Amino acid sequence: MKKMLMASAATALIAGTAYADSHANEVKLGVILGFTGPIESLTPTMADGAELAMKEVTESGLLLDGATVTPVRADGTCVDAGAAVAAAERLITADKIDGIMGSDCSGVTGAILSNVALANGIVMISPSATSPGLSVAEDNGLFFRTAPSDARQGEVMTQVLMEEGIKEVALTYTNNDYGKGLADSFQAAFEAAGGTVTISAAHEDGKADYSAEIGALASAGGERLVVAGYVDQGGSGIVRAALDTGAFDTFHFPDGMIGNRLEENFGNEIDGSTGQIPGTDSEGAALFVDMVGDAFDATSSFAPESYDAAALLMLAMQAAGSKDSADYKLKVMDVANAPGTQIFPGELGKGLQILKDGGEIDYVGATAVELIGPGESAGNYRQIVIEDGKITTVQFR
Repeated sequence: MKKMLMASAATALIAGTAYADSHANEVKLGVILGFTGPIESLTPTMADGAELAMKEVTESGLLLDGATVTPVRADGTCVDAGAAVAAAERLITADKIDGIMGSDCSGVTGAILSNVALANGIVMISPSATSPGLSVAEDNGLFFRTAPSDARQGEVMTQVLMEEGIKEVALTYTNNDYGKGLADSFQAAFEAAGGTVTISAAHEDGKADYSAEIGALASAGGERLVVAGYVDQGGSGIVRAALDTGAFDTFHFPDGMIGNRLEENFGNEIDGSTGQIPGTDSEGAALFVDMVGDAFDATSSFAPESYDAAALLMLAMQAAGSKDSADYKLKVMDVANAPGTQIFPGELGKGLQILKDGGEIDYVGATAVELIGPGESAGNYRQIVIEDGKITTVQFR
C-alpha cells in the first residue's frame, strides 16, 4: 500500500510539474526593432506601445495563471539582414523568448522569418512590415502583422493624389523590399487610375549627396515627387536635395516618411505636401491615446500597431493555454476576429479572463484589428497634409 501511495504521489508530482511548465510563471517576448538605422526615430515609441501591453497583462495577473511578461529588446537595424538574424537568434537561444513582437522593416522581417522563426517554430507578429511579398512568404502559420500590406497602401496613395488633382508624379523609392514593393504597387494602381509616373527610380540610403538622383527625377518632371523612403535616411536626403535645387517643393509621403523627424527636418518648407500612414479614428484609437497620456506619443507611427501586436501574442497564448508557439499560433486569428466580446486598449485583463473561462473574444485594440488572408491587417489609413510645418490629419480611409 505504501508503495502504491508513493507511486501515486510521484505520478501527481510529474503531472503537476508538466502543468506548471505549460503555465510557466514568466513569458518572455522579444521586441526586435530598428533601434538604430533609417527609422530609429520611430522605434522607441513602437517599443513603448508593445511594452505597455505587456505591463498591462502582467499587472492583471491573469495570463496563464499568473505569468509575468518580460520584454527583451534587440536591435534589428531595419536594413542589415545579417545583423537582424543574429539578433533574433540570440533572443531565442540565449534569452529563451516565447514569441517575437517585430520586426519592423520588411526586408529584415522576411529574413528573420525565413532564417529564424521557421527554423525554431517561433510566432512573430510585425507591427509595420508592409511588403506585399510577405503575404505569400512561407511561414508555417507563424507570421502575422497588424499593419496592412502595401498592396493596399498603393491604392490609398492613388486615391489621395487623384482627389488632389495630381495626375503626373515622379517616384523614388529606397532600394529594398519595402521600397520596391510599395513603388510597384503604387505605380500599378496610379496608372490604372489614369495617372502617369514619369520615372520610378531607386535611391540608396546612407549617401551624403543625392544631387544625381534629383537631377534624373527633375528631368522626368511631375506635379509632385513621391518619396517611398525612410525619414531618418535617404528619404530625407532626397527631400533636402529637391528643396535646395528647386526641383520639387511639394511631396507625397508614404508611411516610412511620416514622423516627428519630418517636421523637425523641414518644417514649413514642405507645406502642402501630402501622405498617408496606417491609422484609424476608431473608439480603440481614442482609448489608446487616453491610456498612454503623456508617457509617450500614442499617435506616433506604428505605436498603436505595436501595442496590438504584443496584445495578440499574449491573448493567443491564453486561448491556447500555452506559451508554446506550436499551440498558440493556431489561436491568433481566433482572438483577433469575431465572434466574441470586443476587447479594447486597457481591457486586456478582461479579455484574458473571458478566455480563461472558456469564452470567445474579438480583439479590436487600438487599430480596429481585423486580420484577413494570411494573417494581416485589412488596412485603415490616416491621410495627412503638412500645414504650417506640422503633420495634420485630413481624414481616415
